[in-house]
Amino acid sequence: MINGNFNEYQLSGELLKEISLLNFVSPTEAQKMVIPAVLAKKDIIVKSQTGSGKTAAFAIPICELVEWEENKPQALVLAPTRELAVQVREDMFHLGRFKRLKIATIYGKYPFHVQEKELKQKTHVVVGTPGRLIDHIERGTLDTSEIHYLVIDEADEMLNMGFIEQIETIITSLPQERVTILLSATMPQDIHVLCSKIMKNPTRVEIEDKNPAVDRIDQERYLIDPSDKMQLLRDLTMVENPDSCMIFCNTKQTVDEVFAELLKLNYSCEKLHGGMEQRDRLGVMNQFKQGLFRYLCATDVAARGLDIEDITLVINYDIPYDRESYVHRIGRTGRVNKLGKAITFVTKNETKFLKDIHDYIGNEITLKERPHEETVHQSKQDFKVKNNTLPEIKETKGALLSTEIMKIHVNAGKKTKMRAVDIVGTLCSIQGITAADIGIINILDVSTFVEILNDKGELALRELQITPIKGRLRKVSKADR
Repeated sequence: MINGNFNEYQLSGELLKEISLLNFVSPTEAQKMVIPAVLAKKDIIVKSQTGSGKTAAFAIPICELVEWEENKPQALVLAPTRELAVQVREDMFHLGRFKRLKIATIYGKYPFHVQEKELKQKTHVVVGTPGRLIDHIERGTLDTSEIHYLVIDEADEMLNMGFIEQIETIITSLPQERVTILLSATMPQDIHVLCSKIMKNPTRVEIEDKNPAVDRIDQERYLIDPSDKMQLLRDLTMVENPDSCMIFCNTKQTVDEVFAELLKLNYSCEKLHGGMEQRDRLGVMNQFKQGLFRYLCATDVAARGLDIEDITLVINYDIPYDRESYVHRIGRTGRVNKLGKAITFVTKNETKFLKDIHDYIGNEITLKERPHEETVHQSKQDFKVKNNTLPEIKETKGALLSTEIMKIHVNAGKKTKMRAVDIVGTLCSIQGITAADIGIINILDVSTFVEILNDKGELALRELQITPIKGRLRKVSKADR
C-alpha cells in the first residue's frame, strides 16, 4: 500500500492538522511503508539510513492509535542516547499536541525523583534510554502493563553500545500482545537474533535512498601531520567560510582542546560531548538548531540521528575509528536532498581506517592539497565579516503549530491539591471555550501549566483573571516557553 498523501491513511482530524502545520507535504518512502503497517498493528523491521523520516514513520501511527483516556503508558520508545531520546520526544510531542498526548522522556544523569513525579501523571508515551528505563521498571515507578507499542530506534547503535541485554530485560516486563517496531541503519546478525526472539511474523522493509547522503556530499580529505591540524582547520574554515559547521573529534579531550583554541580565535562556537551536564548538552543542541552560533565541536554523541537543518560543512578533525561513524557524521550535512560538504583529516598512521571507509562507501575520498597562503589571506576579510555578524535565527520545529497554542501558568499545583479536572471544569465554564480547546495539562508541586488550543489563549488568559479555580482566584499568566 503506497500512498502519496497523508489524507489517505484515515488519520484523525487533529493529527492531520498537526502534520500540515509541521509542513509535512507528502510521506517519505519509509513513512509509506511503516505507517500503514503500524496502523494495521503488524510488527515491522525497518532498515533505513539517517534522514529518511523514520521518526515520523512510527510516531504518526502511534499518536493515532494511543487512547487519551488510558492513564498508563501505552507506547515505549527505546533510544541509544539521551540526545536522540529528547529529539524523538520533541517530534512526538509536536505530533500529539492537538490530541493532548503526554510524552515523557527518561534518561540517566537526570534527577530520578523528577522523572518519577512525571510518570505518576497521565502519560501516553515514554521515550528513554535502556539503563534508566530499567531503573524505573525495577523500582515500580514505570508501569509497563499497558504498553501496546514498542519501538527500538537505532538498533545497531544499541548493539554497538552494549544495550542488547538491557533491551531484552525491558521486553520481559512488557505484555506479549503488542506491536514491535525495530529501526536500524544496518542489520548485523545480533539484530536478526533479537528480532526472532521478540517479534511475531514481522514485515521486513529496506528503504533504499534514491539519492543517498554520500552522493549529495562533496567529500575531501587532507593528509596531515597531527601537530598541524589546528592550523589547517583555521585555514579551511576561512576559505570555506560556512554558515554552519560541525567539527568531529574522537575524544572529549580533543573536543575541549579544539573548542578552547577556536574560542581564543573568537570563533562563534560551542562544544558537545558526553562529559558535560545533560542540561548543558541539551542547551547547546537547541542553540545550534536555532543557529545561535556557527561552529559546533563534538564527539560522536552528535553524529547519529540528530536532525539539524542547513549544516553546510562537516569537518572530521579526527578520522572516525569505524566506517559507519563516518557515514553518520557526514550525514549531518546534505540533508533532505540538499548539497553538503565533508572534509576529513588523515594522518600517516590512520590509512587503515581510511581504507575501511573507502571500502564501505564504495568510493575513494578525493585527496586535496591544502589551500595556498594567498587564498587564505584573500578569504580572511569575508570570514571576519561573517564571524562577527549575528547568524539568522532559524525557526524552531513546531513554530507554526505554536501560533494557535498558548501555554499558560497557574500559580497552584499538587501541594494545593490542584487536579486536571479542576482546570478543565473552570475553563469549560468560560463562554467560548470547550474541552476541545484544552491541550496538555502538566501539574507540578506549586505550578500548573496548561496549553490552550485553537487561538483561544487570550480569551482564557483574560477570563481566568476574574474566574476562580477550585474556589479561589489564582495568579494566571502566559508561560515562558
